[in-house]
Amino acid sequence: MNSFKICNKCKSTNVDRLINKIKELDKNSVIETGCVNVCGIGMRKPFVIHNDILIIADDIDELIKKIQEKIK
Repeated sequence: MNSFKICNKCKSTNVDRLINKIKELDKNSVIETGCVNVCGIGMRKPFVIHNDILIIADDIDELIKKIQEKIK
């Protein structure tokens, strides 16, 4: 099972779009939202924590591509 942690406080991540895309890719994934204490990164770049591994990208589209690669 895939688990995701997404910060809903950081401004560089479009949380709603990211959650919708993750659910589209894996409807059984567990998604938690809330501060994950990587504010320095989250202020500049979109990120997600997937199965306890931090994934960072330059933009939301690149982040979604990286997530797709990880959950296949």
